[in-house]
Amino acid sequence: MTPIDCIFTINPGSTSTKVAFVSADGKILWQQNVTHEGETGRSMREILPMRAETVRKLLDTLKEGYTPRAVVGRGGLLRPLQSGTYRVSDKMIEDLFSPKTSKHPSNLGAPLAKEFAARWNVPAFLVDPVTVDDFRDVARISGVPGIARRCRSHALNIRSCAHLAAKEVGKPLADTRFVIAHMGGGISVVAVEGGRIVDANDALLGMGPFSPERAGALPLEPLIDRMAAGEVTAEQLKTYLVKSSGLKGYLGTNSLPEVEARVDSGDAQADLILRAMIYQIGKEIGAYAAAEKGKIDAVVLTGGLAQSKRFIASLTEYVGWLGRVLVFPGEREMEAVAAGAYRVLKGGEQAKEY
Repeated sequence: MTPIDCIFTINPGSTSTKVAFVSADGKILWQQNVTHEGETGRSMREILPMRAETVRKLLDTLKEGYTPRAVVGRGGLLRPLQSGTYRVSDKMIEDLFSPKTSKHPSNLGAPLAKEFAARWNVPAFLVDPVTVDDFRDVARISGVPGIARRCRSHALNIRSCAHLAAKEVGKPLADTRFVIAHMGGGISVVAVEGGRIVDANDALLGMGPFSPERAGALPLEPLIDRMAAGEVTAEQLKTYLVKSSGLKGYLGTNSLPEVEARVDSGDAQADLILRAMIYQIGKEIGAYAAAEKGKIDAVVLTGGLAQSKRFIASLTEYVGWLGRVLVFPGEREMEAVAAGAYRVLKGGEQAKEY
């Protein structure tokens, strides 16, 4: 059997784990999504061996001769880090399992990578976790002493798109400036200089355009009044603003194709809300172009919403005047983490130590 050179990638989700072998040229050679049951109420440490065993059983059924050069996991909720590829360490895993760290399935990426790297005796890496933080100093100032703006974005796909966009514009990554909008369930709009995210809206809670599920920036007074009146608890409000707002709040669905179909059928409310979301995204992209003083090489549009040509056409009406618009549809998470590992293995980038 001829060995197939590749990277093994692991992307843990809330109820499933996506695994893939990815080639050096970014092609997915094999990919599966395995589901998990019986995890409710369990800690991350308890879930880890259960997930590892499910993936191990799947790999044992393979007949192809995949020979990974490294194993890469999706980045979890670590402390703020510089962008790049990190070697998985025991300290990193301890921090991901810490009670002080938010419980999120992506926290299993590093320990699973270590587990399966031992299977092939290869290095384990993590690439651009969501806590990547290369903010410039003025970007951290919120307007309220004691509250700092945080760098939380879809860093993995955004940085991957920055590499792709640099090739498209024919410049070394270090010499590029982009405004990149990752548009999915949440929307990140960021300024990227030399591959570093130097400013970003908080894609999770409280800033930027509303999205298929999230509220984005809001008038503050009505929220304060609702809290003061006891209509909602802080946790209830956070859940609502993150998971049940945006398209879902207005229209009862987070599906762009469904909303577009409703627009086509003459639904005036669906038409208004969709146009409003595109309007807000366009405004946000313009703001980040201003943060770069207009000196950008391109606007880059990516994420699940970028798969809709009509959505992209409508958004381009707002941002096309800024210059070149590049579109990289989808999230490309498996390809992105593999590319980060290959940059290290080929000597194009130095692996960072956590």
